Amino acid sequence: MNFFVEGLQGSGKSTLVGRLAGMYPDHTAVREGEYSPVELAWCAYVSTSKYNEIIEKYKDIRTQLMEKSYTEGDRTVICYTKIKTDIPGFYSDLEQYEIYNGRMPLETLKKTVLDRFAKWDSDNMIFECSLFQNIVEDMMLFHCMSDQEITGFYKELAGILKGKDYRIMYLEADDISSNMDIIRKERSDGQGNELWFPLMCGYFDSSPYAKSRGISGETELLRHLAHRQELELRICREVFPDRFSILRSKGYWERDLMIL
Repeated sequence: MNFFVEGLQGSGKSTLVGRLAGMYPDHTAVREGEYSPVELAWCAYVSTSKYNEIIEKYKDIRTQLMEKSYTEGDRTVICYTKIKTDIPGFYSDLEQYEIYNGRMPLETLKKTVLDRFAKWDSDNMIFECSLFQNIVEDMMLFHCMSDQEITGFYKELAGILKGKDYRIMYLEADDISSNMDIIRKERSDGQGNELWFPLMCGYFDSSPYAKSRGISGETELLRHLAHRQELELRICREVFPDRFSILRSKGYWERDLMIL
């Protein structure tokens, strides 16, 4: 059995991944930014020639780079957010090679995602937000796809996963605003200055989706997140009808996790 832990930001995905890992010690948990056979969030995805350029450019941390790099045919995945360095511009440089935030043409993005799921041949995995969050956000905000188009993509993905044992554990948030308030406090510095939420607002405000509609700000961001949750739950029901469990965000019991 494989688990996909999904839900909005602040819904408790990381905690749930930890609980599942404790309940199923024979499973491997893959969190955001770690090397994954299916997801590429927080990782650079580059050609062999570009990888060699990066290694040469950042030769002072060559060892770290090589330890956090994984070759896949003629491409290399670099888990650069797991590298510790104070080299100016390193993170912003590697960020440009991520696949999300409109960095890839839509058809290339779709093919990349579908190909990785098709090649996935491991089992007993616990994935943190590897099925919905980054893919759906990119398709909604940067490619301005309709709900119907996104659902159609997931029907293709479901076909690829046919015959695979997996369960989607979706954390549904009843109060998205309160959940966001919690994560805003958690991701602040020692003086209480928010570090994450201003970036999240900027990410939303600068997206083609928001710009095309002339919207911005916290209220519109929350409205978007509510829409995204509604869409993801609809995809669960329509596309993965026998493959998901809905858990109340931060309000479920251990018995709700007993799948195996």
